[in-house]
Amino acid sequence: MLTDAERDRVIQMAWEDRTPFEAIEVQFQLNESAVVALMRGALTRSSFERWRKRVTGRGTKHKALRSSEVVRFKSYDQKG
Repeated sequence: MLTDAERDRVIQMAWEDRTPFEAIEVQFQLNESAVVALMRGALTRSSFERWRKRVTGRGTKHKALRSSEVVRFKSYDQKG
């Protein structure tokens, strides 16, 4: 069970273009399906549909679709 702060962070990470689902799984033990379910419950229908359209097939959200040159999860300005 996620705390409110963790849930908010997962939502934030899911919206970020450069954060792959694998990074969310490493930090919060939520696979892509679990993130989709969380987003479906947390967002309005139109926001969820916009988010889903945005991340489907996006290379930066799926490690397998990323360039082999990208070897990190964190952005340069992310703390921790």
